[in-house]
Amino acid sequence: MEVLLRQDVSKLGTVGDIVNVKPGYGRNYLLPKGIAVAVTKGNLKQLQHEKRKLVALEARRKEKFKEVAGKLSAVSVSIPVEASDAGHLYGSVNATMIAQALTAEGHQVEARQVLLDAPIKELGVYTVRVRLHSEVEAESKVWVVEKSS
Repeated sequence: MEVLLRQDVSKLGTVGDIVNVKPGYGRNYLLPKGIAVAVTKGNLKQLQHEKRKLVALEARRKEKFKEVAGKLSAVSVSIPVEASDAGHLYGSVNATMIAQALTAEGHQVEARQVLLDAPIKELGVYTVRVRLHSEVEAESKVWVVEKSS
């Protein structure tokens, strides 16, 4: 079954793509949810018009995220935690804690936007990537310091 995508679908395609899907997936999920429409000349023309508007809107959003990334790159946050004398943390610093620290500094960041290879388990200074947009990332400094008693 061929359908015309109205939204980006991971591992399937982007807006405006004509994709071949299994009939059940198209009929029971894509079409009822408005994610895709049947391939007709009218739908193609309408989608091309919508796509032009979306491209312009996306370009503006991307520029805003680039500005935010510039500001976020200049930010460093401190996260006080309990640690042993050797500098090992009792627990770890995760993406949620970093997102909360950045939000406290005035930058709206969600935990899912913070990219960590692994939880931080030692005191020190770390560079953390924050994905604001699929094509825009920022790097912020995170200081993991010992909590004063």
